[in-house]
Amino acid sequence: MPDTTAILTAQRRGLRLGLGTVLVAVLVMAIGMAVSVGAVAVPLSTVWGVVLDRLVPGLVTPDWSTGQASIVWQIRLPRAILAGLVGAGLGLVGAALQAVTRNPLADPHLLGISSGGALGAIAALLHTGMFLGALTVPLMSFGGALLATVLVLGAARMAGAGSADRLVLTGVAVSFVLMACANILIFLGDPRATHTVVFWMLGGLGLAQWSHLLWPLAVLVPCGLWLWAQAGRLNAMSLGDETAASLGLEVGRFRLTVFVAAALITGIMVAFSGLIGFVGLMMPHLVRLVLGGDNARVLPGSAFAGAVFLICADALARVAMAPEDIPIGVVTGLIGGVFFLWIMARRP
Repeated sequence: MPDTTAILTAQRRGLRLGLGTVLVAVLVMAIGMAVSVGAVAVPLSTVWGVVLDRLVPGLVTPDWSTGQASIVWQIRLPRAILAGLVGAGLGLVGAALQAVTRNPLADPHLLGISSGGALGAIAALLHTGMFLGALTVPLMSFGGALLATVLVLGAARMAGAGSADRLVLTGVAVSFVLMACANILIFLGDPRATHTVVFWMLGGLGLAQWSHLLWPLAVLVPCGLWLWAQAGRLNAMSLGDETAASLGLEVGRFRLTVFVAAALITGIMVAFSGLIGFVGLMMPHLVRLVLGGDNARVLPGSAFAGAVFLICADALARVAMAPEDIPIGVVTGLIGGVFFLWIMARRP
């Protein structure tokens, strides 16, 4: 008789392989769609032809103009990939924060982490100068995100705000303070750079370049793999501090480590995309509706959903008022605000 366990294992492996193939196909289709649409439409066949020609020269015969090739390879493709990286990072961070705080409303934007990253980036862009070269803005943004994390956790502890709702309120208050500081820096900065910084604060991927993809990728991959490896601990944290401690988990240290990883991912993403809210709030909720509450599935699912969502949101931002680009933070804010109200209405 065949080994039932071996058959089930093979079936699960095949199911995971099939699901992974489908998800990759969906992501590739989303990227292709995002590169194709815009003020100047480019046929999908041309999009993939340009990509293949760049990756494997001579594989296809070019039947497109130089302008089309430049639009696809130099402008839209790095922008779509950056949107995917940022969306994946924010979705992943949102899932981790919601698990470690047992707070369904936890999100890097609502907890003030994104605002801290924006403060650090604005300080670098308008005041300190690039004293560390290309690393200046990402590192300053991470420093600001880490400062916001410390302020939120410290203020919550001092105020005795241990409940989930009060932690969010503390984060919102810290976010307002940090954004006020950022506005002061803009007011005191070079007026010639103010317009660019304000647009960047609203969320924008228009400055994406291939060289910009290295830092988000270098942070997202190791931090994402580490968070995924901690899925079991995050599941324990979701059950409460006492339960997690009874399972041998050092609750305080683990929570702090997760917050530092969240600050690092958020800070780097903000440095290259500006303020983009609600991705980390929406994606984990949608993923849990489909995959359940196990963080071994929620974390990668939220990253994937965040990537696809932000790629599509950026495409919408480019075509809604073409040839003008709507700041992508406006699009995610409109969608996320409605989603936030829906979550509040569902809560008892």
